[in-house]
Order: sequence, then C-alpha cells, then structure tokens
Amino acid sequence: MKREIIIIAGPTAVGKTKYSIEIAKNINGEIVSSDSMQLYKFMDIGSAKPTMEEQAEVRHYLVDEIDPREPFSVAEYQKRAKRAIEHIFSQGKIPVISGGTGLYVNSLIYDMDFSAPPAGDSYRAKMEKLAEEQGNEYVHQLLVQKDKESASRIHPNNLKKVIRALEVAELSGEGIKSFENSFVKTADYSYRLIGICRDREELYQRINLRVDMLLEMGLVDEIKQLLKMGLTADNISMKGIGYKEIIGYLNREYDLEQAVYLVKRNTRHYAKRQMTWFRRYDDIQWFNLSEYGSDEEAIKEILIWLRENK
Repeated sequence: MKREIIIIAGPTAVGKTKYSIEIAKNINGEIVSSDSMQLYKFMDIGSAKPTMEEQAEVRHYLVDEIDPREPFSVAEYQKRAKRAIEHIFSQGKIPVISGGTGLYVNSLIYDMDFSAPPAGDSYRAKMEKLAEEQGNEYVHQLLVQKDKESASRIHPNNLKKVIRALEVAELSGEGIKSFENSFVKTADYSYRLIGICRDREELYQRINLRVDMLLEMGLVDEIKQLLKMGLTADNISMKGIGYKEIIGYLNREYDLEQAVYLVKRNTRHYAKRQMTWFRRYDDIQWFNLSEYGSDEEAIKEILIWLRENK
C-alpha cells in the first residue's frame, strides 16, 4: 500500500469538517485533526469541534484528547499526529489531515527539529525580568538588534518565542532560520495537499453566522464552566479566538455586543492570516467552493482530482 496522506487545509469556517468527512468516507480514510483548539477536552462549542454524529461517521484523532489545563506544544502535536498516521496506515486506511493550524500542517510535511539548544536559565530569567520592568516591546527591540529577520516574524507579545530567539542568537551567533529555509520534506510518507477556500465576502458571512450560532449554542456558559475548573486567561488553551474575548466580557472590560464584535473581527483577521500561510505552499491544489453549485459538486470535483493525480 502506498504510504500517502491527504491534507485538507483552509481558513476557519470554510467547511473543512464536512469536506474532510465526505472525502475520508469516499477514499477509505480516517481523519487526523490539525486544529490547535479542537484537540482540547471541554472546549466543544468555541472550537467548533466536529459533533459526536460527525465523529461517528469517520474516526477522528487529535480531537477532544488534551486537558486544557496542560501545556501543549507543536512538538507534542507532531508526535501524537504521526503516531495516529502510523496507526491508520496499519489498518490499511488513508490518513486525512484536516485543519487550519499552519504550524501543525508544517510539522507533518517537513522534518522539523524541535530540540531546543542548551539555554541558560539565568539568561532567560534576566530577559523575563527585563520584560517585567521595561515591557515586552523592549525585549523585542533587543531581538531586532541581534536578529532582524526573526524579530519581523515574532510578535512582541509572544515573549516566550522572543526570548527563545534571543537565546539562539546569543548561543550560536545565528538567528532562527525561517520556515522556508529550515525544513526538508519528510521521508515518512508522501502527501497531497488540497486547499479549500471561498470568495472573501462569502467566507466572512459564514464566519459572522458561525459566531452567532456558537453563542446560541452556549459559548458563554461553556467559558464560565472552564473558568470554574480553574482555567484563566493565562492558559494557552484560553487564548483562542472566541475564548479570550468572552473572558474580557466576563471580566466586565466591555459588554457582550462588543465581545461578539471582537470575536467576529478577530476571526476574520485570523482567516486572512491562514490564507496567507497556506498560499505559501507551492504544491497545494486549490478549490474555490464559491465557484460550485453545491458542496456535493465540489466534493465530486476534489475526488476526481485525487483519482487522477495519484
């Protein structure tokens, strides 16, 4: 059997769940999620997790597996996802990777090395103290001086990553290489990469409708429950769009109307960043779903492409 995975990527609210399920059913596949929010337990509504009915249609991996109170990294994702891929191969089935977290997709198609260089705790502590006293922007400016390229890619508020880049620059005299220069394609399996998109107007409309739907389904109550479990705005899992804005509302920083506006706006911005990320892949085959009369028509076209491009 050919060791090949099928990747279905695209922006949030484009319809990846439905398309992945239909494609997996047609090609004897099982789904491995590459969504950084759907892997958390107890976070069903805000992550737009596949329903129990959808998960019953096709087996899903990396959905509803991680406690949101626990730290989780791309390295851990890569390890678990590759384990799931091997399991699917062993069943004589085809792994279908579905999701919009670009870094997770990268970890499956490139041999990414996550081993950290030896780092001095004292240096890290010194940088953390500087950030506390002078602000994140100040530490980011130190990175600008040492490694302009890394600084341009890392947001000043992503302090952990800024300090990590400073450590690398300090220890090796070199900056962290960009994705394009760092990775060679994995030899573990081959892959075909399908991108699904929609016209911007239609996608933004779908995003707005989905946010309204998530609120009707009880998003605010879900977040109240997570806070009762001891989670706070500081947990990585709670920094996802939809969660952080509602926490602001619950902390009385603004009213619910403003929170909803922020969720919709931030989701639209995120979708734009996702498209920018996926467009960088030169081997991605795009399907604009807005150009088809129905989902069934688009799915049929994708399946024809998969058959003809083996």
